[in-house]
Amino acid sequence: MSNKSISILYIDDEEHNLHSFKASFRKQYDITITPSVVEAEQILETKDFCIILADQRMPIMTGVQFFEKIRTRYPKPIRILITGHTDIGAAIDAINKGEVFRFIDKPWDYKYVENAITHAYDIYKTREDLKQRNMELQKANEELDKFVYSASHDLRAPLMSVLGIVNLALIEDDVKSQNEYLELIRQSVKKLDTFIINIIDYYKNARGVPVVTSISFEELITEVLATIKYLPEYGNLHFTTEIDQSGVFMSDVMKLRIIFNNLINNAIKFQDPAKPQPFVRLSVKCTTSHAKIVIEDNGFGIKEADQDKIFKMFYRAGATNSGSGIGLYIVHEAISKLGGEIHVQSQPGQGSRFEINIPSIQNKPS
Repeated sequence: MSNKSISILYIDDEEHNLHSFKASFRKQYDITITPSVVEAEQILETKDFCIILADQRMPIMTGVQFFEKIRTRYPKPIRILITGHTDIGAAIDAINKGEVFRFIDKPWDYKYVENAITHAYDIYKTREDLKQRNMELQKANEELDKFVYSASHDLRAPLMSVLGIVNLALIEDDVKSQNEYLELIRQSVKKLDTFIINIIDYYKNARGVPVVTSISFEELITEVLATIKYLPEYGNLHFTTEIDQSGVFMSDVMKLRIIFNNLINNAIKFQDPAKPQPFVRLSVKCTTSHAKIVIEDNGFGIKEADQDKIFKMFYRAGATNSGSGIGLYIVHEAISKLGGEIHVQSQPGQGSRFEINIPSIQNKPS
């Protein structure tokens, strides 16, 4: 069975063995051959390999010595020793010093070598998958620690604000003052509600099972705007949409909803009330393979120093009406899970432009 993702380096001072091996397996695997251990080290500096095969009896150093030399610097490849000599000492050295996965005797059998490569690659893939999962787990644990600390603070702050305002209102007889207190309470409750919604989005994005369906951007954006246009910040805002969709685009509608909801909310929230004609423009150009989404506004804008940090969890750029610090992080994570990219261009006082490029799920490389 052909699997060109399996890259193999084979070292043997007998060149007819090298060419025989490559002729036998070149259609199945990505094979590099060399008769020199010196050249092999040079090759390892420029290319990654899943499996390394080395002959035991070579002039400069044995296969075991070669494996012992490279195993610390190149620990990922699975090592297989080829020998035409029955030598128990070499076998023990190979296991103890070279950490060899398997021995292949000369003259080698095609099926035996194929099975050895298959099993070696299974181990290689398992190790790499485990390494990736460990990295993801470490990232998740670090984010969880930060999330619990920051979330507890951001949840309590509006509640403490409401409690303090209520205490003031209880000792105040003036109706006008009480109405001002109620407005302050409304703002605090709204901030708390926004933060809770962001927490729910974070959970859905991190733990939700992806559901891939055909996407109608017209329907999705209409649905998102229906929940936003009644916000008091909407005010005199001029909101325009331009959607050009041709063919069927496949994606995860929940993640797209999270992306649109957060970015549109931000564009509305951080508009500049001093500007006579505040606007938000949303455009989508979509084919069966790719969607380009642009959201731009003439709001407060983002400082250049903040632009590479705004997608970090709980980072706040310090603007007026500062948000929860989690919305853009969720957007970035959702886009990454969809295999896409997001770029921001912004100038303080001029506004911001977010460009998102997302491939159709059915066209993502496997």
